[in-house]
Amino acid sequence: MKAQVLSAIALMIAGTVGSQLATAAEPAKTASATSVLLSGIESKHNDAAVRAQDDFFRHVNGSWLKNTEIPSDRSSAGAFMDLREATIPHLHSIIESLAKAKNKPGTDAQKIADMYASYMDTAHIDSLGLKPLQAEFAKVDGMTDKKQIPGLMAWLNRASISAPYDFQIHQDNKDSTKYVLDITQSGLGLPDRDYYLNNDDAKLKEFRAKYLTHIEKMLTLAGDKDAGKHAADILALETELAKIQWTKVELRDPVKAYNKIEISKLDALTPGYDWNSYLGEMGAKGKIDYIIVSQPSYLTGLSKILQDTSLDNLKTYFKWHILRSAAGQLPTKFSDENFAFNSTTLLGVPAQEARWKRGVRLADSALGESLGKLYVAKHFPAQSKARMEKLVGNLLLAYKQSIDTLDWMSPETKKEAQAKLATFMPKIGYPNKWRDYSGLTITKGDAVGNLRNARLYAAQFELNKLGKPVDRDEWGMTPQTVNAYYNPELNEIVFPAAILQPPFFNAKADDAVNYGGIGAVIGHEISHGFDDQGAQYDGVGNLRDWWTKEDHAKFAAKTAVLIKQYSAFSPIPGYNVNGELTLGENIADNSGLAIAYKAYKLSLGGKPAPVVGGLTGDQRFFMGFAQVWRGKMRDQAMIARLKTDPHSPGEIRANGTLRNMPGFYDAYKLKEGDKMFLSPAERVSIW
Repeated sequence: MKAQVLSAIALMIAGTVGSQLATAAEPAKTASATSVLLSGIESKHNDAAVRAQDDFFRHVNGSWLKNTEIPSDRSSAGAFMDLREATIPHLHSIIESLAKAKNKPGTDAQKIADMYASYMDTAHIDSLGLKPLQAEFAKVDGMTDKKQIPGLMAWLNRASISAPYDFQIHQDNKDSTKYVLDITQSGLGLPDRDYYLNNDDAKLKEFRAKYLTHIEKMLTLAGDKDAGKHAADILALETELAKIQWTKVELRDPVKAYNKIEISKLDALTPGYDWNSYLGEMGAKGKIDYIIVSQPSYLTGLSKILQDTSLDNLKTYFKWHILRSAAGQLPTKFSDENFAFNSTTLLGVPAQEARWKRGVRLADSALGESLGKLYVAKHFPAQSKARMEKLVGNLLLAYKQSIDTLDWMSPETKKEAQAKLATFMPKIGYPNKWRDYSGLTITKGDAVGNLRNARLYAAQFELNKLGKPVDRDEWGMTPQTVNAYYNPELNEIVFPAAILQPPFFNAKADDAVNYGGIGAVIGHEISHGFDDQGAQYDGVGNLRDWWTKEDHAKFAAKTAVLIKQYSAFSPIPGYNVNGELTLGENIADNSGLAIAYKAYKLSLGGKPAPVVGGLTGDQRFFMGFAQVWRGKMRDQAMIARLKTDPHSPGEIRANGTLRNMPGFYDAYKLKEGDKMFLSPAERVSIW
């Protein structure tokens, strides 16, 4: 997403409907909860043969791990993926209802139905061949001078086609009252720079070789008689881009990435590059007098690469990314080859998912909030939101009480922390106002054109923010997204409706499992406001250091131990977790669980927790946490995750976090010699 800087919990998708969608969502009505609450523990997935004290993740999820095969059309399986998959039929039902209705032209209903129908009409798509891309190819072929590149880059950026740099519109990190345009590194066809530059890893070298073959196949299908040479030229250019890109760890530093440069001074950074032409084509000229450059050294290096690379080679590169960006909407031979490389080779997924599912995801990506209105009305009970508001309130109270007892914060910083906590904005379920899609044109029978229009509309939606007041009501995820996030620029925590289901949240279950599940998710997101990145923003979203030097030193000492702990985990042979890349999320997991545990105790009001299903309240709390991370992943997908994802794999998020929790030791009587045991001196306690 281009609008905001997010820290998410995971990486990181009905009756007849009339001619128009409803203008507001009314929460679905359900029967009242029963007075006898369930444990919420999915005991069928447990493995009693594995001691809780030795491997809690497998104790809770072992039977599931043994008996579950990853579906052939997925790279992973687990709690997150199961909920995401369960949401697709709900959205499909909505879309099918829209398709059966007589929709007035220009309505959201017409757009959703026609977006889906156009994608599903494979016979028509196959008959068109590459005709839908000819005008775009001509746009590239028509360039006669490198001075035309900035204008082309503007179009590529707005069309969400990979190019050497991209843009974001978000709040100025030093002035959260205004929007700013941010230029960031981009332009690779492989997941990360390591895939191009690491010559010691046989698997990454294999991916690189297969990427070269893939490019050649796609260009050959497109009629390129010199596909082999052009594929080599593309890979060589992308390798040069990779060499000058910042690493994922470097990208975590918001201060280093904040480089405010007046437009009149950009030429000193990129000699000869016409930024006025770029900004004019973007529609930003005259609205701003400076931009943020996230990676200045990258742009300087890019300027030299553009000078040293022939115009013909640059054209080949641009046309390649136009082709790959639309591959899913092109004839079957293109979409199949695109899947074979990007899913089978890179992620290990053997089979492509059903086309109707892909069509649903496409419509969802284009008109997500319109679908969200109907999804919420059908699938999000009012009492779920009310109970979540109570959970969030207890989590915030637990943080408020904990701040005053922290051993790593000075009194003056604690005062600032309390002020920031008091301004946290929780958003639960769905937005108060819905996005207007009236400017988006969707035409039946034009799959590629609809994709382009949707992406151009989304880019224009962002660009229209320049010069306007910050919209603090906007959401960065749709209600049907199974995820949650913290945005430091708005100091908000957001929990879409779709994640508020078992095993994360169970309205029929006792509080213990919910505090261990969604409570830890809430705590995780709140903690991002105080982790090594989020703590650099104040309560109104400005990048400002409000900690003392001593606070920084004490916090760094604690987190250095976390880096060491997590770097020792090896989910697959030869590949370890990057403790520095995953630090923020590991802090959030440890902090979130600790605060959720305190909030659970607060919820009891001094009364003892009931024993449910033979389990104490504390045991259900920790089991609720572990079952949230239930999952498994194909090896190729795991490699990609370890290289690119700031989140640790699920098993490590469970066991790695619990080993630092004193309450877990008490609940399961851990002792020295147990495999989950860490000595008190080795444990990290942040909150």
